[in-house]
Amino acid sequence: MLVLGIETSCDETAAAVLKDGNILLSNVIADQISLHDKYGGVVPELAGRSHVERIHHVIEQALKDAKVSLAEIDLIAATRGPGLVGSLLVGLNTAKGIAYSSKKPILGINHLEGHLLAIFLQEKVEFPFLALGVSGGHTDLYRVDGFGKYTLLGRTRDDAAGESFDKVAKMLGLGYPGGPVIEKLARSGKPDAFPFPRAMLGNESLDFSFSGLKTAVRNLLLKRQRREGPQLSDADVAASFQAAVVDVLVKKVFLACEQQDLSRVVVTGGVAANGALREAVKTAAEARGMQTYFPKLVFCTDNAAMIACAAYHRYQNGGVPDTEAMQLDASATLSLD
Repeated sequence: MLVLGIETSCDETAAAVLKDGNILLSNVIADQISLHDKYGGVVPELAGRSHVERIHHVIEQALKDAKVSLAEIDLIAATRGPGLVGSLLVGLNTAKGIAYSSKKPILGINHLEGHLLAIFLQEKVEFPFLALGVSGGHTDLYRVDGFGKYTLLGRTRDDAAGESFDKVAKMLGLGYPGGPVIEKLARSGKPDAFPFPRAMLGNESLDFSFSGLKTAVRNLLLKRQRREGPQLSDADVAASFQAAVVDVLVKKVFLACEQQDLSRVVVTGGVAANGALREAVKTAAEARGMQTYFPKLVFCTDNAAMIACAAYHRYQNGGVPDTEAMQLDASATLSLD
């Protein structure tokens, strides 16, 4: 079975061809980093325009790399939410047009489900498991009991972890995206140089909060500018900030595992590429005799392979394709729970 996946939820224009759920024939991703870098974050209108310019070329390249024609595709899958609605509409409407003209079945896929199932592109994980979906737009904990069986356990009450990385990187003048540059700078800093707050750690809640941490970084930098308080280097600030984020994520992951009696953990999403987070989760899991799984870095960022994977498993588990393609619509706040 060949699935053509299309993903345009934020600032990556992506298309992929997946065979039988785990044989990746192509995975094309066109990012917009150079477009948004000078703004320190994604500008929605610019992102949408860029998708319009690139989407057809990306899809053509994915088919070419996979050495298949559109006629050979069995199912078309596109992200329908959540995300930037202008970006979502480009990919979804393109997919709808292809499905309508070629009379192919189409599935609208939740972007978060794609991230939760990205691990199945490389290996099988036994159900149930605890999934931490952590990215620029989301920080969520899910209990996953099977394909399509997701229970939301906790989520951020304000900023997502990835968003906080981007904002702190902007405060430090490091550019966009913030995650990779903060991680690189933090390697030469001291993670205990400054005791940034760890919000939501004093109770049994599985929710997150990162707005206070972001504010604490800003206050520290303002004091440093006025020559007040500790005069930390940028590396120390980055390392201390990263340590605070990682501490909270790890604490909540294993608190959730304890509450839900789970012994397997999947960490996915853009922030799952962070080496400090991976190492901390692995270390904590090993101490508890638990198993951990992390998608390859290329499957952590937004990509169409995970969308095709989610569509394949939904179809195989009784999911009904949208026969009336034109009825599909994008949803910026599409929920998975």
